[in-house]
Amino acid sequence: REDLWVREGKILNPEKLFFDEKGSADVQLDCKGSIIAPGFIDVQINGGFGVDFSLATDDFKSGIDLVSQKILSHGVTSFCPTLVTSPPSVYHQVLPQISVRNGGAHGAGILGAHLEGPFISREKKGAHPEHCLRTFEAGAFQDLLNTYGSLDCVRIVTLAPEMKRSSEVIRELTKRGVCVSLGHSVANLSQAEEAVQHGATFITHLFNAMLPFHHRDPGIVGLLTSDKIPAGRRVFYGMISDGIHTNPAALRIAHRAHPKGLVLVTDAIAGMGLAPGRHTLGQQVVEIDGLNTYIAGTKTLSGSVATMDTCVRHFQEATGCSIETALEAASLHPAQLLGIEQNKGTLNYDSDADFLMLNDKLYVQATYIAGQEIWRQDASGM
Repeated sequence: REDLWVREGKILNPEKLFFDEKGSADVQLDCKGSIIAPGFIDVQINGGFGVDFSLATDDFKSGIDLVSQKILSHGVTSFCPTLVTSPPSVYHQVLPQISVRNGGAHGAGILGAHLEGPFISREKKGAHPEHCLRTFEAGAFQDLLNTYGSLDCVRIVTLAPEMKRSSEVIRELTKRGVCVSLGHSVANLSQAEEAVQHGATFITHLFNAMLPFHHRDPGIVGLLTSDKIPAGRRVFYGMISDGIHTNPAALRIAHRAHPKGLVLVTDAIAGMGLAPGRHTLGQQVVEIDGLNTYIAGTKTLSGSVATMDTCVRHFQEATGCSIETALEAASLHPAQLLGIEQNKGTLNYDSDADFLMLNDKLYVQATYIAGQEIWRQDASGM
């Protein structure tokens, strides 16, 4: 039950204020017993509220602005807009319109794009359109650059590590500060370990779109307990904790095996926040039925419509973990994955004052960015 001191958008060490400056608080706020937690960071979100980040539209910028505004009520203070496998023309049109920016009254901050595909496995393409998939056969890293057009605002690339020449691509991306994630893949464990040795640090939605765990070759899932991870390195893994993508028992197995690597992601699609029915995910039509989202006419899951606060609550309930652990999976761990834990994902002194007020059941009551309240639940509960 302590005070949180904020000044000029940063969390302040009050000792300096008291002893060096002989100052005191200008404004005091009674939080009425709320939990104060770091703002959530969503590193895999394909859209929401009718906006699809994988569609090249003239008003793309206003779409991304709408999503960054709307996710504030779900506690997300920064995110990586995610594009599913698309034709090169889409990347060339969309990526120049995504700019890294701080959050504020205009909405959640943008940390850079997450490009999921098109360098993924046909067998595990999931909801990704097969005709757009590509390989590294000819020019490896040059093929990737030609496909995306530029890596200026790219933060994460999901690829299948079993592809020929993927090692050199992973090395090149890592060298440029892009986080490489393994996913939509039929890789065995040694291929996955090799990818990590070359610099990969993340697994895209663990258990989904990869070989199922097998005791003789656990595949990518085996990275959670591998003894071949380079010293001083940690492998993180995303999980869609919506109660649909992974059985609660699978969530518990992963969490108990490697609690410090778990990163909650929504993998939300344009239909998040909208009524059930037909929506898009890039080049595909998807149908929303309750919390289930399928490619139209199939039973292939395609993203989720869960919000980040829902995922945090479900994760806490399914694993029985502490409230702090559940909150860290949506804040500290994604910040560590992206190497921004000096500024985000904690309430440490000198970090960005992006924080939430939550009630004991982990429902968001207010969202702050850089120390400013930018969303609050009104009295009617909206």
